[in-house]
Amino acid sequence: MVNIVIMRHGEAEPLTKQDSQRQLTSRGKREALQMAQWLQNCYSAFTDVWTSPYLRAGQTAEIMLSKQSSECLLQTHDELVPDGNPLLLLDLIDTKLAAEPDARILLVSHMPLVSFLVEILTQPGQTPVFSTASLCCIDYQPASRGRLLEKVAPQDLAMLPG
Repeated sequence: MVNIVIMRHGEAEPLTKQDSQRQLTSRGKREALQMAQWLQNCYSAFTDVWTSPYLRAGQTAEIMLSKQSSECLLQTHDELVPDGNPLLLLDLIDTKLAAEPDARILLVSHMPLVSFLVEILTQPGQTPVFSTASLCCIDYQPASRGRLLEKVAPQDLAMLPG
């Protein structure tokens, strides 16, 4: 059962003075919508969407939320920044799942954190590189390592125009 999905934000504008304020490009919005539709079609609804405070991640999370049930909660977590500490996030995930064992969480963040989260939730040495709007679907239970069930990117779905 997939109960954790880790996602990198969609394609963003080039780096400017303030990285946290970069917005999604039109392609980034299409990527996120494509992945939101795929996730909606392939997996049960999520209870929570957690996002980085960075603008591009928040925009991606809003698009992902649009394809979830109205009960799905959107939360911003300061720990989901690019250089966030994956151990702090592991504690947050474990706490959430201990309180709500049926919770299903979609986390929207950045490289390199998304890679480190996959490793800490699954197995050492498993740190995939995420293209924009890619996601990893994980079967995870607190106090044990989870299993990476699949990694999907927009280009895998071959629906975006070049």
